[in-house]
Amino acid sequence: MNWNKLTEAIQIQEIKTLSADKPVLIFKHSTRCSISSMSLDRLSRKWKTEDEDKITPYYLDLITHRDLSDLVAREFRVPHESPQVLLVKNGQAVYDNSHFGISYAELMDKI
Repeated sequence: MNWNKLTEAIQIQEIKTLSADKPVLIFKHSTRCSISSMSLDRLSRKWKTEDEDKITPYYLDLITHRDLSDLVAREFRVPHESPQVLLVKNGQAVYDNSHFGISYAELMDKI
């Protein structure tokens, strides 16, 4: 999986713009949490190379960038959770889920 790293606040506007053409996935990951690691691993194992034609994936290390994680929550009007996936279309979060609710199949159904 070729993650784009979400490391700067300006990227949120870029994500909103990009999502007008193709949905964007944001995966908020806590590097200190085993559930987060399991969720990331489950998603990565099921990801297919051709999925990147359908969706642009972003990875946010929320331990390193907690302020950015909070900004994502505010900008997309979702509660902060970790781990968490957001699906952004046309500049808005149209789907979010967390912990064991993170499902590759469900995410692909939403795009």
